[in-house]
Amino acid sequence: MAVMPYLEDLTIRLASGVAALPEASRQRHAQFLLAAQREDGGFAGREGGSDLYYTGFALRGLSILGELYGEPAERAAAYLQGRMHEQETIIDFLSLIYGGALLEMSAGLDIYASTAAPDWRRSVADALERLRCDDGGYAKGPEGRASSTYHSFLVLLCLQLLEMPLPDEAGLIRFIRSQQRDDGGFLEIRAGKRAGTNPTAAAIGVLRILDALDDDTREATIDFLAEMQNDDGGLRANTRIPFSDVLSTFTGLLTLSDLDGLDEIDIVAARRYVERMECEQGGFYGVELDDQTDVEYTFYGLGALALLTATE
Repeated sequence: MAVMPYLEDLTIRLASGVAALPEASRQRHAQFLLAAQREDGGFAGREGGSDLYYTGFALRGLSILGELYGEPAERAAAYLQGRMHEQETIIDFLSLIYGGALLEMSAGLDIYASTAAPDWRRSVADALERLRCDDGGYAKGPEGRASSTYHSFLVLLCLQLLEMPLPDEAGLIRFIRSQQRDDGGFLEIRAGKRAGTNPTAAAIGVLRILDALDDDTREATIDFLAEMQNDDGGLRANTRIPFSDVLSTFTGLLTLSDLDGLDEIDIVAARRYVERMECEQGGFYGVELDDQTDVEYTFYGLGALALLTATE
């Protein structure tokens, strides 16, 4: 596996790009994210109370903005500590573990010091391994029978952050390679009909982490992602969806950047699209017709601008 965990490396890359954005813009988005923090220290989505998923994105956003410290960070650490012994989905596991890593990186807070059992990391790794299917990939849940490209990526990210080994690297590589279609994109599940931007990003993430990316895959993937750019400059999730979204734009840009393929799309148009998704009061919308911002899309918007700024 890579020397530095993938997500920690990504955080540093994005923070470098975000630092080049105007100070007023950075402060506006930081205040938006901080306003989403609830009394228990967690962060909410568009409505309701604290949620691990949205807490993870808020912490990612604050971290790349250089604003994850002090009382907000301490309150977030307490929230994560309170969730460590609950049964969580794989997505929430990642939010918890990555949130802990960000708090340690940015604020020097160790959420495991006083609450985690000595074998907590091993227990989590064992739980993740129970999601492995015969084809080498990982399912979305314990009852799942179909491997998911995205959830296989999440398992790998979790294991990296936990500093636990991946039991069968060759099996996971075989599964990921089997998901690639003739158009160069990757499927989310084998029964899927169309490759998508986001599973393609996840697949390339796995192959890069495991040092299993070859030139043919790289070139085919660049061609696929270039075709996902719409006239509005953003990237769409797949060929059946006519509109762009900030999530697909971020994951597509990140993957093209990793593959040295950003010059295959219209960078200027992509930046215009992301900037249109930016709310003057702070935060980002998810799609053109959206009327509400949230912390998840704010991270994706900031991340996309960071990647685009790095090309200037």
